[in-house]
Amino acid sequence: MDKNVIISLKGNQGARGYFGDDLELVTEGRYYKKEGAYYITYNESEVTGMEGTTTTLKIHDGVITLMRTGAVNAQFVFERGRKHLSYYDTAYGAFTVGVFTNDLNINIDENGGEIWVDYKLEIDNNKTGENDFYMQIREVGQTNDKCCG
Repeated sequence: MDKNVIISLKGNQGARGYFGDDLELVTEGRYYKKEGAYYITYNESEVTGMEGTTTTLKIHDGVITLMRTGAVNAQFVFERGRKHLSYYDTAYGAFTVGVFTNDLNINIDENGGEIWVDYKLEIDNNKTGENDFYMQIREVGQTNDKCCG
């Protein structure tokens, strides 16, 4: 399985006591399965502030690993109820990021589907806020009847 897909992404980043701005993005990407894991890959744009970066999500056994390469290099692991540390490298410097996943919902199959993640971030051991993102993956040409939660 290897498909061209439309990826609809909606996210929110907020600090303590503040509901942040929503980010919405619709882009083309690839969706494939390899060694029992599903992969979603797409190129970031200036809308996300990460132009020149490729984002890949690996979904396997209830865990989502988000990998970014290019202008930004990072790997975040989302696993319900667990905190994972990673290294975030940008043109402006590098820092340690802790990701604690409050909740996640994965509903994907060979045809695409949906992912939702609710998580907290820590940068260099300082809490930075509550975040979530919702992603819908559908084959190019399919209708988008319930995008973006």
